[in-house]
Amino acid sequence: MNKPKEQARFQLHNELGGLEMVDAAFHNKNFSKHSHEGYCINVIEKGTQRFLSSGKNYIAPENSIILVNADHIHTGQSATDQGWSYRGIAPLGSQFTKLADDLGTKYQFEPYFPSSVVNDPVMANELRQLFNVLATSDNTLLRETILYGVLTRLMLKHGKCRTTTAVDQSNIRSLNLVQEYIHARLEQNISLEELAALSCFSPFYLVRQFQKQFGLPPHAYQIQQRLQKSKSLLRAGKSITDVAVELGFHDQSHFHRHFVRANGFSPGHYARNII
Repeated sequence: MNKPKEQARFQLHNELGGLEMVDAAFHNKNFSKHSHEGYCINVIEKGTQRFLSSGKNYIAPENSIILVNADHIHTGQSATDQGWSYRGIAPLGSQFTKLADDLGTKYQFEPYFPSSVVNDPVMANELRQLFNVLATSDNTLLRETILYGVLTRLMLKHGKCRTTTAVDQSNIRSLNLVQEYIHARLEQNISLEELAALSCFSPFYLVRQFQKQFGLPPHAYQIQQRLQKSKSLLRAGKSITDVAVELGFHDQSHFHRHFVRANGFSPGHYARNII
């Protein structure tokens, strides 16, 4: 018996702020811990997905909505032997902030979705209508109208304002400096001692505090940021070899291995299937 085919098809909508849409079906994929620059807003079409998000385990059955916050660490795999399929979009936080500004909210409102799985049949159907329009219509006005209407209702219905807690602000500033340093040097072979000196923490303390703040230790975080940037480079038409070199991977196979573990498909598949 032939194994079920793993598949993922992408659409990039530059006129909608670079919004990426995915239509995927997986059976045996097991996504390693990873993050995305934008939010993950998916509707499970068939099967059931199991995943870890923000330290909690979730089960997403058919017709449920998955809401993973931007830059949050998560995994993904099938919860059954039958696999799962889904459609989804990945809006950026800046798109939500613009919508909040248009609504006249008092504060910038980049929403935090407290639950990564919600059962909302009405909202799920609205999202499906949006996916259909994005996949089939070339009417820009229609696409923009439906997209921003659906995102606004989703944000107001299931999103919360991010809350702040009393923390050591000097620690936060130091960790943010380390994060910025990593972002500015994605292609470089940065040492832990280098980051510890920048933060004025001991190496061991830095690793623990950085993982607590950003969900991954510094090295794994750097890899994830490289992988996020690799998608934009692949979309721009750069070769896989050039992307691997530009982002500081040891070689193409090193890049390929990390990309597959995080995304469930190869960089070549992504480059060929995004339209």
